[in-house]
Amino acid sequence: MNSSDTRLQLRRLGLAAVGALVVVGVAAAPASAHAEVSASDPRALAENVTVSFTSEAESDTAGIAELRVVLPKGITPDAVTLKTAPKEWKLTATADGYAIGGAALATGTDAEYSIVVRQLPDEKTLAFKTLETYGDGKVSRWIEVPTNGEKVDNPAPVLALEAAAPGAKPIAPSPSPSPTPSAATPVQPSAAVPSAPVASAGAQAATEEDAGGGTGVVVGVVAVVLLLAGGGAFWWMRRDRSQV
Repeated sequence: MNSSDTRLQLRRLGLAAVGALVVVGVAAAPASAHAEVSASDPRALAENVTVSFTSEAESDTAGIAELRVVLPKGITPDAVTLKTAPKEWKLTATADGYAIGGAALATGTDAEYSIVVRQLPDEKTLAFKTLETYGDGKVSRWIEVPTNGEKVDNPAPVLALEAAAPGAKPIAPSPSPSPTPSAATPVQPSAAVPSAPVASAGAQAATEEDAGGGTGVVVGVVAVVLLLAGGGAFWWMRRDRSQV
């Protein structure tokens, strides 16, 4: 074998070794599981927007059982309703967001669900920090928010928003209706409360007037009786004198 053939074989062996190292490196690299978010209308101040989430399964031993989400600034827990979710999963509001879960999914199954947000805030990006809890108690934390384009190990799902539509305005932060004339009507009874004492005073005055009238009648009757009695006594005395 000449020297040129030897060099060729060595070169082939070197390339094969490099390829083997690359394959081993890829196999040894951790799975790039993550959580994603998308929206039916990704514009600031958009109303009744369906926001969909996908949390990729990264455990080989258990399925996802619960997702805990911290809502971004501008979205309150009472502005969120559940639209779709895995079978028998339910959404529960928390102090800073919501938790959604139920029976653990099959191992290796991604958790997909969607919510309806009453109105998106006037922001450029929305980060939905997420905690994934598996049936065996393992927790994956997708809570890091990248800044200045830097990469992070556990990125939170981030939704990029476009500019608001012309004329879009923020709606009330809660579904409670704004004050209306009909809502103000309960104030009327309190305004009419003084009339009750006035009516009582009138009734009292009428009672006193009736009592006064009754007293006058009694006094008159007594006077007539006394007058008759006096006249009778005077007549009796004159009769006795005439007989004497």
